Amino acid sequence: MGSRIIGCGKALPQRVVSNDDLAEFVDTSDEWIYTRTGIKNRRIAIEETTTDLGCEAAEKALGRIEGGWCLDGETIDPASIDLLICMTISPDMVVPSQAALLKARLGLPNAVAFDLNAACAGCIYGLDVASSMLELSAFDGRRVADGGRRTRNAMKRALVVGSERLTRLVDWTDRGTCVLFGDGAGAVLLEWRDDDPGILASFLKNTDDVDDVLVTPNFFDMSTFPFAPAATARGELSCAGMRIDAPDETVAALRAQQGGEVLEAMESAFIIMQGQAVFKFATSAMTEAAQAVCERADVPLSAVKCIVPHQANERIIRYAAKKLGVSEDLFQVSIAEVGNTSASSVLMALADAYASGRIEEDDPVLLVGFGGGLTAGAILFQA
Repeated sequence: MGSRIIGCGKALPQRVVSNDDLAEFVDTSDEWIYTRTGIKNRRIAIEETTTDLGCEAAEKALGRIEGGWCLDGETIDPASIDLLICMTISPDMVVPSQAALLKARLGLPNAVAFDLNAACAGCIYGLDVASSMLELSAFDGRRVADGGRRTRNAMKRALVVGSERLTRLVDWTDRGTCVLFGDGAGAVLLEWRDDDPGILASFLKNTDDVDDVLVTPNFFDMSTFPFAPAATARGELSCAGMRIDAPDETVAALRAQQGGEVLEAMESAFIIMQGQAVFKFATSAMTEAAQAVCERADVPLSAVKCIVPHQANERIIRYAAKKLGVSEDLFQVSIAEVGNTSASSVLMALADAYASGRIEEDDPVLLVGFGGGLTAGAILFQA
């Protein structure tokens, strides 16, 4: 018995931005970007919102519009969705949650909806949380069948959506980050089935980011805040537990914290990344997570038919394949045309794997991700 993936879909903005396009306003080139990342193009949302992208991906996973993959080839009744989890770091609003916005737009009258932030590993965390809630509901249902009282919400179907407009968080003058990210959404529909193994095992891990290698600060509007001197009431920046009450002090304070690196982008809450440190963490985290989840499921890595990793950098994927001792051909690599789309990345690549036919029924499939926090995780499921 387990949570079976019965639908999958993805959505992309219309605007395609190539490496050559970026080279027109930042010191870079197609060769520089592609050889270091594997990225040729990315999609940039101009008019599309995080809600627009998430809804399109979800509609495809539910079979309500063409372009997705559905196990039974049928359209899913929206009233049958009991849970909606949205993973994002770029929601359209803080309140309502991004999940609540999707729920309303999709017309899911019975769904409990909430957001989850685990950065680029959000897909893995969201799927694990959703499948755990479905399993607990099934256990509760068996208790009711034995004459007991229901103690939890009844849940059989969960819609898990990753939707991002990361390009709103990017410093477009920083070639170290602006070349990496794109916008997009992915969605998966889970259904609890008593006679289906579904998700076989999961592994989650958090490593403290003591060196602030990957951060995106909040910038709060404090213009009406009456409890601070006028000189410091313009704004408050919160980054990695450090408060900077005066914007004029931002660069100096962060220069001291980051060992001399000047981070002028902080006041505008841009993504800030130390690339080499993230690369080192990523390859180690992917390897550990993949090995651990296979061990928990008692399934040898050699039996896995497809590995769907977070699409951050093609070199990270190649390096992880080498450390795991498996062929690069085992990996679904979609980064060339979309870049790094954070919490939607793994689900978008999974949609590509289903669409291309490389995942067949009963195949063991491994999903693995890593991200800011520092977060990491893996899920092994039977297709």
